[in-house]
Order: sequence, then structure tokens, then C-alpha cells
Amino acid sequence: MTAASGPIPEKERFDAAGRRVLLVCVAGGFTTLIDQSVLNTSIPALRGTLHAQPAHLQWIVAGYSLAFGLALIPGGRLGDVKGRKWFFVIGLALFTLVSLVSATATDPTVLIAARLLQGAGAGLVNSQMIGTLQDVFDGQLRARALGMYAVTGSLAFALGPPIGGLVLAAAGPELGWRITFLLNVPFGLATLALAVRHLPRPRPAARHADLDLLGLLLVGALTLALMLPFVRPPGLAGRLAFAAGALALLGALIGWQRRYARTGGHPLIHPALTRSAPYALGTATAMAQFGSSLAASLVLTMFLQDGLGLSPMGAALVSLPSALAMATASGLAWRVVQRLGRRTVTVGMTGSALAMLLSGIVAQWAPAVVLPWLLALLQLLGGASVGLMGSTNQAYVLRHAPAEAAGVSGAILQMAQRIAAAVAVSALSGVYLRETAGGGGHRSAYLTAGLVCAAVAGLAVLASVFAGRVSGRDRTPEKPDETVTVSPGRTSVR
Repeated sequence: MTAASGPIPEKERFDAAGRRVLLVCVAGGFTTLIDQSVLNTSIPALRGTLHAQPAHLQWIVAGYSLAFGLALIPGGRLGDVKGRKWFFVIGLALFTLVSLVSATATDPTVLIAARLLQGAGAGLVNSQMIGTLQDVFDGQLRARALGMYAVTGSLAFALGPPIGGLVLAAAGPELGWRITFLLNVPFGLATLALAVRHLPRPRPAARHADLDLLGLLLVGALTLALMLPFVRPPGLAGRLAFAAGALALLGALIGWQRRYARTGGHPLIHPALTRSAPYALGTATAMAQFGSSLAASLVLTMFLQDGLGLSPMGAALVSLPSALAMATASGLAWRVVQRLGRRTVTVGMTGSALAMLLSGIVAQWAPAVVLPWLLALLQLLGGASVGLMGSTNQAYVLRHAPAEAAGVSGAILQMAQRIAAAVAVSALSGVYLRETAGGGGHRSAYLTAGLVCAAVAGLAVLASVFAGRVSGRDRTPEKPDETVTVSPGRTSVR
């Protein structure tokens, strides 16, 4: 279907080999992306079993996103050089093996180390999936494949809490959180078998790897400088020192990227991407949305179980409307894009920010007997909003990636989202855990977290508005020179 006048183009179809490759990529994405959202439901249970401190919990959750994000770019570059198939297999094998270590951990530091390794494996897998989809498919089929990958991530994020709740309800807290890690194993083994059989043979595209290791180290150090003040809060002098260090690292990163590009290298962040305002603003939108959504989901789970005393299954039922709404909205987003164009992203982000704000407010003042119902209703709004804007924003962001950086644009987008998640999760969980430990009460702590998440989501709203204004091709679908190619479950724009 097209938004422009004229004949409707014939819909391209995946051939048998393409369907098998797509199946492997979707399965790998679901296996690695559902991991963190399932874990959110298990946090109160594993905290009691392992006697984990707040700093441990922050690293268990945020460390996965941090390692995931930092592995994406070098993983993608290695796949470019050596071929993608066996790096996919190595990454998924690492992820699956370390899931067993996570499930049997008896000490929080062991679990933290395992989560970092799991994240690195997941990042290596997902970087190969992005590259494989771009290698195997072209044109409309590539847009559809990338759209299906994006929707898979959204569904994995939404379905994790209900699945985790069911497992904990069936097995109990002490065994249940371990089983949530073991769930990765059969999925991982099945996907490994499919990958070995169906992924294309390695086709190296370059002679030498250009990994920009210094750039990667600077990004990692900058992320840690932003995370650590929330993991172990320092005094005023310490905060100022961390802020100064973060600014210095940011300046060093910018200077190094420019210098590395001038010498003919391939910097971690391609200069053409920073010069594309729509790409940069769209990436900022995705970062704020992903970070605020993951942090809000984690804090909601802790509030429902620790603050309201709900069982893991009860907490999962409160989150279930989000999963259903996200799945439905993802499938219908193409219709909204036909009417609103890029404004779909702004509408979705506004709904998400509003849901976070209202969740904090009702948690502060609503009676306990009706509060879970009100929160479930707001989860419905939040899930629909994220489903509406998630793949839509990705399509617009990648559309504005300059041609010379098209190959790395998707990996940079994912890396930015994961790093934002690491910072947001460590910050918001730290705020919530320390306010409750300090006697502030679960309701007031959740209100504070809700206000912060809503403020971050509000920044995403502003970024999406500016992205639309600076885009020279941002038109509503009624105008004849833009074509929106859509089908249920994905959105692509050209």
C-alpha cells in the first residue's frame, strides 16, 4: 500500500532461503533480547536468595546492557572482515553457556560477571544479525526484514515480565529466578542448530579489521563515568569530579573520532552520522525512549512486589496489558504512519511520557485496593505508545543515515540504545532502592522514579519534534513525493 497516488507496487516475497535466514535472525534476536525483560520480574527473588546489595542489583541489570552495547560495533566490524556466520555462532554459544553459569550462581559477583559475558555474547549475535539482514536482502525485502527484527525486540521486551511471572509462580522464588536463566538454553541451542545449517557461508568484505579500540574504550569509560555515581553515590565533591571526568571523556571522544577519520581510519561513530541532524535527533529519541522504558519497567516490578506485596504472577499480570498493547500497536502502526507521517513518533512518545507520569502520581495517592488496576490501565497506554513509535522511529532514523555510513547506522543506533539503558537502569534503580532503604517509602520512591522517567521521555518528545523540523523530507503521507511502504508488523519509509 502506498501513501502516494498512482499504482500500488507489487509486494515482494521472501524466497525459501530468505525465510530460513530471517527465521534464524528473528530467533536469535528473541532469545537474546527477552533475557533482560524476563530478569526484571526475578530481581526481588534473586536479591533475597543471593543477599545482593543495591549496587549488585544495578550491575546485574545494567551490566548486561553495557556489555551488549559495547560489543555491537567491534562485532559488526569483525563480521565485515571475517564473515558473519561463525561470529553469530560463537556469540550465541557464549550467551547460552553463560546462561548456565547465571542460573547456578551462588554469589552476586559471579552473577555480575556472568551477566557481562552474556551481554557481550548477545551484542556479538545482534551485530551479525543486522549485517546479515543487510547482506541477504535488498530494497523492500530489507526494510521488511529489519522491521520484523525491530518488532521482535519490542515483543521480547513486552512478553518478558509475564513469562517471568509465570515461571516464578510455578517454581517459587528461589528456584524460579534460576529457571528464568535456564529458559535461554533450549532457545539458544535450537537457534544454534538453525544458524549452523541455514546462515550464509562467510563472505569477508575487507582485508583488515579497523576496530577503533581507543574510541570503544572512551565510549565505555564515558558510560561508566555516568553510571558509577548512581551505583555508589559520592559526596558533592565526588559528583563534581565525575561530571568533570565525563565532560573530559566526551571531549576526548569527539577529538579522537575527528582525528581518526582524518588519518583515513574508520572511527567508531562515523562522522557522516553526526552531521545528519535527523539521524542524530532520531537516535537521541530512541535512546531516551529505550532507557526510560527499561528503567520504568524494572522499577514498576520492584514497586509491585516490594511495595504492594504482589506475587510475581500478580506483578506479571499488571505488566501483561503492556505486552498485548505493544503487539497490537506494532501491527497497526503502519496505518497511523499513513495519516501522521513522522508525527507518529511524537504522538507515541507523548503517550509513553504521560503513562510514566500518571503511574507515579496514582502510585502516590490511589488506594492500594485499586492501584494495581490503575497501573495496569496505564501499562496499556504505555505499551500501545511504545508499539506505535518503536519500529516507526527506527525506519525514519535509518532512512536519514548518509549513504557512506549506511552499513554502521543500525549498529550505532542499537549501541546508543543499550548504553542509554545501562545508564538509565543504574540511575533509576539506584534512586528507588536508596530512597526506600532510607525510609522514604515505596510510594514516594516510585513517584520520584516515575517523574524522572517521564522527564527523560519528555526529552524524547522534544527530540522527535526537532527531528521532524530539520528533516527536509519530513512530509505527511498525503503529499505525493513520499512513499510509505508498509505491512502489518513493520514500517519502512523512503
